[in-house]
Amino acid sequence: MSEPEDNFVYYNGRKLRKGYTTGTTATAASVAAAQAILDQKAPAVVKVNAANGTPVQFDVQECSFDRHHASVAIQKDGGDDQDATDGMLIYSTVTLRDDHTITLDGGEGIGRVTQDGLANKPGMPAINPTPYKLIQEGVRHVLGSEKGADIVISAPEGERVAKLTYNPKLGIVGGISILGTSGIVTPMSEESWKHSISIEMNIHRKRGDTTLILTPGNYGEDFLKDEMHISVDKQVQMSNFVGYVLKEVQRLGFTKLLIVGDLGKMIKVAGGIFSTHSKDADARAEIMVANLALMGAPLDLMKNVYGCLTTIAMIKLINEAGYQDVYQMIVDKIKGRADKLLAHKEPKIDIDAVIFSRDTGFLAATKPLREIEADWQ
Repeated sequence: MSEPEDNFVYYNGRKLRKGYTTGTTATAASVAAAQAILDQKAPAVVKVNAANGTPVQFDVQECSFDRHHASVAIQKDGGDDQDATDGMLIYSTVTLRDDHTITLDGGEGIGRVTQDGLANKPGMPAINPTPYKLIQEGVRHVLGSEKGADIVISAPEGERVAKLTYNPKLGIVGGISILGTSGIVTPMSEESWKHSISIEMNIHRKRGDTTLILTPGNYGEDFLKDEMHISVDKQVQMSNFVGYVLKEVQRLGFTKLLIVGDLGKMIKVAGGIFSTHSKDADARAEIMVANLALMGAPLDLMKNVYGCLTTIAMIKLINEAGYQDVYQMIVDKIKGRADKLLAHKEPKIDIDAVIFSRDTGFLAATKPLREIEADWQ
């Protein structure tokens, strides 16, 4: 029997199956454990509603119980999303209480919050508000109003898998998070990625930072650390979401910003492209040729640059022809585009930018590199 079409999403022409969040999985495990205590029988399947109301059914992988206690494991199904937690076993242990109270905590493999700026306060388990509420409501529905229980969510592989997630950057230690606002995982969704970046920036603001460094990814982070000798304590990776992150920088109230990135990504921003993934736009050659033309570069050079597949190849030709000043034009335009994007709101942000090549190193900066290093070291 084929799955309903609502269970799929289309991305770049591919049909991808949706999955379920750790929050929905933990809710199902908790409901199944409570049911096992009442029925004194291990359920084979469990049905719950995801946070958005979608009915979901899970197979119960493991179940042990007695008259006052049950532990159930359900396998996390992330669908076709690239999800580090896909396939993990999420456990819920439910223990009946002598009163009507229902409590919820995280056990082995569930992270603990250590910094302000997240939805939960420091010291709390990394179980976000929506699943926190749904888990408790699910168990309450099974037990009724006359019984109470202590619920502990755990994930034996959580500490290992958490290293593959954003948790270390968010100050969540010891394991994974129990997440989900809709309860459904949409493959290739960029929203959760953006949300994680916003959370990381908010943590910086909560600790009092008013200055921030943005890099597209690991290359920028490495250049910042190894070549500019600047600490990454105030650095956040913005990925391809340049426009989104710049607006978040302003919304959160930062007043000074440094952008450090490889030319291959950042040249797009010089042309006003604020989503730099190749699926959205690729005008690297056009932007480079336009700036060379403004410098009066010979037609043959511009034609050859236009034919290059990478900015590394462009740089080789430009350097051989002696038109390195084009890099200064590009980095100044990166700053100009960012300034213009944020010009109509407060606070005003003092922005500098540095561009480099993985092959040849430093290319240009909006003010002398030594001044920038002195400002940020």
